[in-house]
Amino acid sequence: MCGICGFISKKSIRSEQLKEMNDQMYHRGPNDSGEEIFEASGGYLVGLAQRRLSILDLSSLGHQPMHSADDRLVIVYNGEIYNFLELREELKEYPFRSKCDTEVILAAYLKWGISCVDRFRGMFAIALYDKETKELFLVRDRIGKKPLYYWEDGANLVFASELKPIMAYPGFPKNIRRDVIKRYLFQQCINEPYSVFEDVYKVEPGQIVNFKSGQIRKWKYWDVAQTAKKKREEKAPSYEEAKEELKELLKEAVEKRMIADVPLGAFLSGGFDSSLVTALAQEISETPVKTFSIGFHEKRYNEAEYAKQVAEYLGTEHTELYIDEKEMFDMVESIPRYYDEPFADSSQIPSMLVSSLASKEVSVVLTGDGGDEFFCGYNIYDYVAQAQKLDALGGLTYGFCNLPFLKRAGILEKLPFKVQVIASNRNKETKTQLGGGTYSNAIDRMLPETGIPFKFEQELKYEEKNWQERRMLLDQETYLPGDILCKVDRASMKYSLESRCPILDVNVMEYSYRLPHSYKYAKGVKKRILKDIAYDYIPKELLDRPKVGFGVPLDQWMRGPLKEQLSAMCDAAYLRKQGIFDADYVNRFIAEYLRTGDKGPASGNNFSKTAWSFFVFQQWYQEYMERA
Repeated sequence: MCGICGFISKKSIRSEQLKEMNDQMYHRGPNDSGEEIFEASGGYLVGLAQRRLSILDLSSLGHQPMHSADDRLVIVYNGEIYNFLELREELKEYPFRSKCDTEVILAAYLKWGISCVDRFRGMFAIALYDKETKELFLVRDRIGKKPLYYWEDGANLVFASELKPIMAYPGFPKNIRRDVIKRYLFQQCINEPYSVFEDVYKVEPGQIVNFKSGQIRKWKYWDVAQTAKKKREEKAPSYEEAKEELKELLKEAVEKRMIADVPLGAFLSGGFDSSLVTALAQEISETPVKTFSIGFHEKRYNEAEYAKQVAEYLGTEHTELYIDEKEMFDMVESIPRYYDEPFADSSQIPSMLVSSLASKEVSVVLTGDGGDEFFCGYNIYDYVAQAQKLDALGGLTYGFCNLPFLKRAGILEKLPFKVQVIASNRNKETKTQLGGGTYSNAIDRMLPETGIPFKFEQELKYEEKNWQERRMLLDQETYLPGDILCKVDRASMKYSLESRCPILDVNVMEYSYRLPHSYKYAKGVKKRILKDIAYDYIPKELLDRPKVGFGVPLDQWMRGPLKEQLSAMCDAAYLRKQGIFDADYVNRFIAEYLRTGDKGPASGNNFSKTAWSFFVFQQWYQEYMERA
């Protein structure tokens, strides 16, 4: 686990400047660093750099940039290839010098070319330069666990694990990409392929970006929609067979992620996914697995007591830390430093706190990420199922309300809020992305310029009639990499902690596509098959309870200790000088939010997330556009 950065450019860049870029990510790799610049053909310079968090082969032989034995290839790489030992067996003809997976990537490329990535099981962001073919490859893992940005301005390309090194590149213009801000305020993150800056993109999950002779080519080697369609055509096993086969796949995925030359543990929230991963790890491990959870004194947020019960039952070496509101609040200031583009999922704060706790004892943690998106675990999937049943009636209601005399009377807006949501849901590309009209209307008024659509207009490509399955595929392409995995990566790497996600093993993901939907969701039971596997290890009574997420008291903060700061951020004179938002409307909007209490989501007037997203954007702007 590391941070990487570099460039291929005709611009003269000194090694000191590359080192400055690299050191922006010290937190991602405090154990070692390396920078190298060399000449390439056509007047190009290639610069490659890495900050290293040593996990496998702690010796200097794992140093990067790493050259192949014949000096044809140079690589910097962030991540883990979990099947590197098996690949190494297939590559015996290569004269290995180290015991790390980085050198296996080099050997695999020399034997199979860039299609070697099809053989990798793991999480990775790779930058590989081939001196013979004179091309640079940027590669990101299938589901987007490891981040990778790139800036291209025609003849040059600069890349990095985070935005800070790109911002440190000499001459980088830092022009904000305004057309993504509306979607950010709505979604609370900036999804692939976009970033907050013009001409800066994220390498998409499962994508390869190739730079050669000033030209960029991009293609997918793994794609959610295409893979799901292909796997659906395979014969599905019976439920009991599927349960046993999935259990073995999960067990193998956990076992591979327990390979490390440093201490390893697991996040344990007490929910199904983290509890199942911990149970499998405990079964595999010869010693008690170290588990970590944080608790809240607010009972409605607190799952620590359940995590402790699970830990005691499994016999793990458990550490819990109860935190108060002040400890969460103290994290707010550090958000822009470690989430270096606007990111407003407030569960980032408790994620940072549990990462801080674990990092005191281990360097690697297992997580339960991916269970909700691949096995139908979110509450939104219940609402989506209801919406599909009512969709035809909603269409009739919408048509009736848009008869000229009724439309003039504004009858649709007078219907109950939930009826409005179903009736207005007419875009075939966004059927499973329910509601949001009140918020999008407010956001439209906050920014005068047009932008990319608030919702992801891409659902028909999944060719899936079941709305729950369609929404799961959408979440796998958008919410999972753009929000969940980004949150976990930045939170853990803030403390130089590597997080590993067994449920997101490629074999597990692809197996999930073979399963009939009734294996995942049946009679209102979400994650049916994962739950049944978990019950083989943990008593049902320890796991069955309503889902609880990491909670942060946003309204209390913004109407309390952050009120003065938020008010200054929406001062009309300040906003006019900033030149992004509609100064008068935003000033009124935030003032009204601060003045009134939260009226609840059913009314459509709960603007806490919108106000928080605005606050985080302004916090980011002050850090990188004003103070920098």
